[in-house]
Amino acid sequence: MVKIKSAEEIELMRESALIVSKTLGMIAAEIKPGVNALHLDKLAEEFIRDHGAEPGFLGMYGFPNTLNMSPNAQVVHGIPNAEPLKDGDIISVDCGAVKNGYYGDHAYTFEIGEVAEETKKLLKVTKESLYIGIREFKLGNRVGDVGFAIQNYCESHGYGVVRELVGHGLGKKLHESPEMPNYGRRGRGKKFVNGMTVAIEPMINMGTKNIKQLKDGWTILTADGKPSAHFEHDVALINGKPELLSTFQYIYDALGIESDEEDEFRPTKVQS
Repeated sequence: MVKIKSAEEIELMRESALIVSKTLGMIAAEIKPGVNALHLDKLAEEFIRDHGAEPGFLGMYGFPNTLNMSPNAQVVHGIPNAEPLKDGDIISVDCGAVKNGYYGDHAYTFEIGEVAEETKKLLKVTKESLYIGIREFKLGNRVGDVGFAIQNYCESHGYGVVRELVGHGLGKKLHESPEMPNYGRRGRGKKFVNGMTVAIEPMINMGTKNIKQLKDGWTILTADGKPSAHFEHDVALINGKPELLSTFQYIYDALGIESDEEDEFRPTKVQS
């Protein structure tokens, strides 16, 4: 059952999403060679609590940390550890926060120092596919339209689209209906209506789409050991169009990046 949100609920979700956005911005300023994921995880937990929210992942399904931190060939659900990040690494940082009973949940894959050009391209294409998918989250379209758009774009670059892990509805629960795969067929699946809120999150591998899981029961890796990228936004369907509840702008401010990629998904200003 898809839970349709009121305008008031969507604003509460935006507040939660922006706490995650600010947390990722804080992480962006701290993440560099020599820093370890456990240190960043502790900073994130303190930051979220200082902003009047609770970590959304900590303890959920038994997960032991605030952040999912997945370097290099890890796709998602990596457990932070004390191993220092190295120059040339990439790492997906997936963060959740809950405030006023509603979840925010999104992710960004960071470059650590100087990253190989082919890896930079993987990150670029994966992030582009996120916005390509978000454009299809509009009134009258269906789940398969989003998945098809992401799959078609990433596979056209020769990348593998993970099948076993998908985006999802978002609200009072971290995982609500509908599931939002990053693959699919046009015109298939649940139809989109105003008030739907989802997390769209391409998980794209440089090589095979196939994955495996570590014995820790959490960490997902690419089956061939090649890098994987992961980007995620929280999106609401408002007045027939997708509107971002989350933002990467805090990350870009920390890293000195200029971008207008989110502009089309912001509310239209009403002329007075």
